[in-house]
Amino acid sequence: MTEARIGIIGGTGLYDIEGLTGIEEVNPDTPFGEPSDTIMLGELGGVPLAFLPRHGHGHHHSPTEIPVRANIFALKSLGVEWIISVSAVGSLKEDIHPVDLVIPDQIIDRTKSRVNTFFGGGLVTHLSFADPFCPILSGILHQAASESGATVHMDGTYICMEGPLFSTRAESNLYRSWGADIIGMTALPEAKLAREAEICYATLACVADYDTWHETEETVTIDIAIANLLKNVETAKEIVSTAAHRIPETRECECATALERGIITARRLIPDQMKQDLDLLIGKYLGD
Repeated sequence: MTEARIGIIGGTGLYDIEGLTGIEEVNPDTPFGEPSDTIMLGELGGVPLAFLPRHGHGHHHSPTEIPVRANIFALKSLGVEWIISVSAVGSLKEDIHPVDLVIPDQIIDRTKSRVNTFFGGGLVTHLSFADPFCPILSGILHQAASESGATVHMDGTYICMEGPLFSTRAESNLYRSWGADIIGMTALPEAKLAREAEICYATLACVADYDTWHETEETVTIDIAIANLLKNVETAKEIVSTAAHRIPETRECECATALERGIITARRLIPDQMKQDLDLLIGKYLGD
């Protein structure tokens, strides 16, 4: 099976990558079931990529129902070390306009119904998540976005809500009072699981609307959100292509060794089945 160091997870409106050549469709087995959809392996301008539509072709997975553990595990099994996540968000700031782009550096978890770890059940891990997005990959995305001519904001706090309904006005104003910049439904548990899998992860957030707080803008509807997202799709594809060509061969960030000191459970107490199922993630740290 072909491998790829770079994975692209497409959000709402981004269900394929034009220009991908030598396409091989794969459906990796994982201990967590099937990924959201078939993963497309190919080359974009000579750079090997793995592309996965987060919601599936035809958009049949709601934010809470996305099989995120299977998605991240499957990409890891294909050799992916870097994930660029393209995500639709709402703006919580006046100066972040619909159709702008944001590269967030922080996140607040407001989800409540999602499994957000590969571990548990006899294996305890504690990993640093102070900086949830890879700074190296975020910087590459920002530079590529700036060169595309798009209006892009570097850094900012992403509120990840449960969904699938949008915020109430009270919730939207609460998040603004916290100083958050954007709100979406899909960056978690992706970012947490990518960290556990020692994959560098960054988000290209495409602003679709002003959420529900804005007094002069029309209340957010799916029609408004989709219309604005479609305006951003081609730009997002260009940015992803540019960024992919600039990702370094070697990794020097902490993402690459996140688990090294994070396994707390005594090795002899880790269940054998778990050692087998999660060998891809933890095998190198368990020894013989």
